[in-house]
Amino acid sequence: MARVKKGVNALKSRKNILRQTKGYRFGRSTKERQANEAIVHAGAYAFAHRRDKKNDFRRLWNVRISAEVKKSGSSYSKFIGLLKKKGIELDRKVLALLAKDHPETFGRIFKKAAS
Repeated sequence: MARVKKGVNALKSRKNILRQTKGYRFGRSTKERQANEAIVHAGAYAFAHRRDKKNDFRRLWNVRISAEVKKSGSSYSKFIGLLKKKGIELDRKVLALLAKDHPETFGRIFKKAAS
């Protein structure tokens, strides 16, 4: 049985690792061990920050809604409470979009909830 050497496979895996770290600084883009470590950390951060992104957007939506509601002399929490009481089931993403791009429509929703 012929001896199997790993030269081709080792080069292939090294090339793939270094290709993934293109644009990284210092040894992280040229040295295999540092590059591998960088890939592992990058993956962990990417996973965590995909979750954080959802929280960040929800906060942004709340701020946009709050800013528009304050123009009408109310508060965010009272507005959300009124929406729930009236059974208006618009999520914060849609409300924030209306507040930002279509304030007159948002105003009508506010009046409907307040009445």
